[in-house]
Amino acid sequence: MDVSVSDLASSQAFYTSVLGWEFEESSAEYGGYTNAHLGGRRVAGMSPPMEGMDWPTVWSTYFATDDVEATAAAATGAGAQQIFAPMDVGAFGRMAMWTDAGGVPFGAWESREHTGFDAHNEHGAVAWIDLVSGALEDSKSFYGTVFGFTYEDTPVEGFEYTMFTPPGADRPAGGMGLAQPDDALGPRWCVTFEVDDVDAARQRVVDAGGAAPTEPWDFEYGRVATVKGLDGEEFSLMTSKPFDEVPAPGEG
Repeated sequence: MDVSVSDLASSQAFYTSVLGWEFEESSAEYGGYTNAHLGGRRVAGMSPPMEGMDWPTVWSTYFATDDVEATAAAATGAGAQQIFAPMDVGAFGRMAMWTDAGGVPFGAWESREHTGFDAHNEHGAVAWIDLVSGALEDSKSFYGTVFGFTYEDTPVEGFEYTMFTPPGADRPAGGMGLAQPDDALGPRWCVTFEVDDVDAARQRVVDAGGAAPTEPWDFEYGRVATVKGLDGEEFSLMTSKPFDEVPAPGEG
């Protein structure tokens, strides 16, 4: 995951306060891009605006790939539109970005020295990602074709939702849900960070200058709140239940 922000120092201070992140020194060679760490382990990336590009302030999702060229061919073959062609990022890896068949931006990362985030499902790290889809069955078909995801449909109170599992994984990594009519932001990928206490973390967001427009809510997988950073970038905070306490699809 990474995000482009208007004021790097201010956003670094914000996420340090909210999630406890530490940051590497930014490098002019890579446009000021910097990695966020938890105890020395990478958890996310952050950069100032890309020169000459009107890029929105949103958290961007990159999926791991063993071969970004093959992913590019699969993505465009399935209806994606290219944003960035496959390119080297120094010795760190290779990346590319597209909009999917429904118009949602996403990226792929072929790792070399940089293997993506090294911590997950713990306080301050990525816990879950979600696709808000304009056409759920089309999204399932697209990402199944490009990345080999398999799905478990888990509708909640009439809301169409499915969890996806990457090839070789022993549990789901995220979900996809049908966009609701009152969702003004439209189709997009969203990120959720694990925190020890959702309510306390939500208050830290507000205290650090972000926004918390909705109250936290509880559901069968834990407690969650959706908030916004200094540039209005959306993300969620979640205190999740232990995985072995979560009901199987269709239960509970």
